[in-house]
Amino acid sequence: MAFPADLRSCQVLGLAGTAFLALGGETAGALPVRDLLAPASVQAALGLVGVYFGVVLLVAAWVLLGRLVRGPRPPTPRALLLVLAVWAAPLLLAPPLFSRDVYSYLAQGAMVDAHLDVYANGPDRLGGPLPDEVAPMWRHTGAPYGPAFLALASALSGATRGELPAGLLGMRLVALLGVALMAAALPRLARHSGADPAAALWLGALNPLVLLHLVAGAHNDALMLGLLGLGLVAARRRPAVGAVLVTLAALVKAPAALGLPAVVALRVRSGRPPLPAALTTAVASAATTVAATAVAGTGYGWIGALDTPVSAHNWALTSLLGRATGALLTRLDSGLAPLAVPAWHLFGLAATAVAVLLVWLRLLPRPVYALGLSLLMVAAFGPAIRPWYVLWGLFLIAAAAPSPSVRHRVAALAGVLALAVLPSGGPADLGQLVLAVSGGLLGVVVLWQAHQAAQAPAPGRTA
Repeated sequence: MAFPADLRSCQVLGLAGTAFLALGGETAGALPVRDLLAPASVQAALGLVGVYFGVVLLVAAWVLLGRLVRGPRPPTPRALLLVLAVWAAPLLLAPPLFSRDVYSYLAQGAMVDAHLDVYANGPDRLGGPLPDEVAPMWRHTGAPYGPAFLALASALSGATRGELPAGLLGMRLVALLGVALMAAALPRLARHSGADPAAALWLGALNPLVLLHLVAGAHNDALMLGLLGLGLVAARRRPAVGAVLVTLAALVKAPAALGLPAVVALRVRSGRPPLPAALTTAVASAATTVAATAVAGTGYGWIGALDTPVSAHNWALTSLLGRATGALLTRLDSGLAPLAVPAWHLFGLAATAVAVLLVWLRLLPRPVYALGLSLLMVAAFGPAIRPWYVLWGLFLIAAAAPSPSVRHRVAALAGVLALAVLPSGGPADLGQLVLAVSGGLLGVVVLWQAHQAAQAPAPGRTA
């Protein structure tokens, strides 16, 4: 795709993409159970085609925008923020897309509001219609989230009185707040790291994964990353504030706790002795944890619930290897077959810990980049992975990568993962895969025709 593009055309093309996403999601998204259509119905099929048509348009707009950012007259960060707002606008009132996790958030918030132990019980304990909206594999599973997020979900549950449309909108607004915090932190982190703020915004905030999963999917990863980014920005001059914000991010989702060593390293780079920097961070983090847990009223059960996302059926490298090993051992009539998946999970965690340690030893002078690589490794080699988990590391790599080639590789990964999940959030059958591929190919054909039209000579002129 080589036709020339300006900022306006990128803005319009991306807006068309998210508009098709929103429209297709009305029949093919992660809808409430009362609105779900049979996958074989005409409306659901057209919606699925429309969603993937929109995804291809959005990815194309993002790629073209990247060419502008790398060009001789790149758009300003302010102009890129406007593009982000325009692209996100159609998704504000769209149904949830690519995951049913937002229903889990609402159910868990209602459980906290009802003074139920959200870590010892799954949403099925709540009763009523809301647990039916939760994906079946999570209905009987305790929450893996920290007290900061659950306190917010509980407040939202009380404010919306359990009304599903209001709750979904509230969770999307929380996700949009997180994306806004990410966009606010990225230029500052990039300047501190010696990177281009516009390039950081393009990769870290306008990325299709952000729009598809953090905005359309309303995932709480957006809030985690927004708080983490602001904490790293604050850590240089106000280490205690930085530690508080990073701890709050970890009390949304635990992986952000890896940001605490980065807070210490950033403070040391600013001239503070290591021991006082570490003590300040530890005290601020501990106080924040105690205060947030007391406010949420959930207790410390979240510590024991950190392995909640671990499942033998997860889409993860170690799970795949474990299932393959288990199948082989079963064929060999070995009694060790049930241990294959847990053993591979344990190996993956150990390998990740070693890799993270090596990254920090080598990149300690670049703590933001080291943290980004560490979070990417945790996402890639942990016992559970979803496409949006890649954003944990991508967000910081966008701000601190030492070379454009690193950004290009990460951008290519993001472009591929944008196509990895169905809008319903459920497993795909052959018919749905055919429809999804058809929608994507339709997008490619439309873009190719636009390219051909742009290359055609004007009337009265020769080529």
